[in-house]
Amino acid sequence: MIKNYFPIDQSKSLKKKILIQPLFVDQKVKNSKEIKGLGNNKSWSSSSIIKAIEKDLKKGINNFLLFIVPNKKQKNPEDFSFHYEVIRRIKNYFGKDIVLLIDTCLCSITVDGHCGVTHKKSIDLNKTHYSLGLAANTYLEAGADIIAPSDMMKNTTKYLRKIFVQNGFSNSQIMSYSTKFKSHFYGPFRDIAKSSPQGFDRSSYQLPVEDKAKAIKSSISNAAQGANYLMVKPGMTSIDLIRDIKKETLLPTGAYQVSGEYASLQMLSKAKFGNYVDLLIESLTVLKRAQADFIITYGARDIAKYL
Repeated sequence: MIKNYFPIDQSKSLKKKILIQPLFVDQKVKNSKEIKGLGNNKSWSSSSIIKAIEKDLKKGINNFLLFIVPNKKQKNPEDFSFHYEVIRRIKNYFGKDIVLLIDTCLCSITVDGHCGVTHKKSIDLNKTHYSLGLAANTYLEAGADIIAPSDMMKNTTKYLRKIFVQNGFSNSQIMSYSTKFKSHFYGPFRDIAKSSPQGFDRSSYQLPVEDKAKAIKSSISNAAQGANYLMVKPGMTSIDLIRDIKKETLLPTGAYQVSGEYASLQMLSKAKFGNYVDLLIESLTVLKRAQADFIITYGARDIAKYL
């Protein structure tokens, strides 16, 4: 039986079990490195990440979304050996004590920071799918619990499902970044992941913020292609979409409180315009009120003791 890690949650209150804490592992980092604007979040080395997770577990957080930043950039990404090493180390150490989701995109590994393989200021979809398939298969072999494709390319979920069947991972789960907008709220993340796009922007594959129908249709499409979980991103600016997406797809749908949204809470607190914990809890409570079944937030570890 396939485990449902994030079932549809009818309750109106925040709970630790629906929170997902992002983590960053950077091959260039020797121990840890502060992340500008993101409070208690850091970039970790492949060894120091273990202690970071241990501390989060003690706080009651056991769901993690992992972002891996390798040293080497590649025009046509094929080498995901560092990713394998990191995931394998984490899962060998913690096993079933944690749920490990792996962000599956190419932006931190491509030479130009785009989410796919580019050619003459456009995306080469076939090469992009090939690289994403290699990545996702590598992550599953290393022990990932959930693959989370965030590339927003056409038919990625369908392609990954085909690859999973071919490689004996038919029951593997996909959390699709199914409604992901071209947003100005991603700044701190792009600095960490070294993924600011060059040459052209991401409007050819990420969604326009003004088009609600297209946003909902994108999630419906990913559901039809075989996603297990759906998502809106940025979360705080997409609360009007969650209920409609769930109604149309009947799938668990969550929200990603992205780096810029979270950093704004940190800035308000530092300027003494509000209490950090109060601001964070209110912002996440609104996402839960909007019927989010899970919430990805950089503040999961900070509010766990209040829930």
